[in-house]
Amino acid sequence: MGGVGACPLRGQVDPRLLRFSAGATAGVLVVVLLIVDVARPVGLGLLASQVAVFGFTAFVSFHWSVWAQLFARVIWPRIAAPAALEDARPPRFAQFVGFVLTAAALITFVLEIEVAGYGLTALTFALALLNASTGLCLGCGLYRLLRRPKPA
Repeated sequence: MGGVGACPLRGQVDPRLLRFSAGATAGVLVVVLLIVDVARPVGLGLLASQVAVFGFTAFVSFHWSVWAQLFARVIWPRIAAPAALEDARPPRFAQFVGFVLTAAALITFVLEIEVAGYGLTALTFALALLNASTGLCLGCGLYRLLRRPKPA
């Protein structure tokens, strides 16, 4: 019996997973924004869990993340195969951007710099909601912009 190995599709990802993941992320972040003032430990715990999800997805793989596992077990078996897969590098970079933003938000909340914590969390929520609702990934666009060949 084999153990868990590297995902054979690590370099590619189902675009529907990306939108599902963005929607789940937006859901977590809106809860953080709503409760961090009244239930600080719970709100910061949720924010820390999202930092961990972003970090895992950015540095390991979409395919083994909590949102991908939920998608694979609950949604994917009920829908048709995707028309095409996407390169996983741009969305993984976007996850890195989310990791940086939410980690900074968590740090600023812990340091009681509330305006920065709310602002960074709200920005990340808005980016995730935009991706979930329209499929527009600004972090992916930033990746493509940074990777564009430089003129000689």
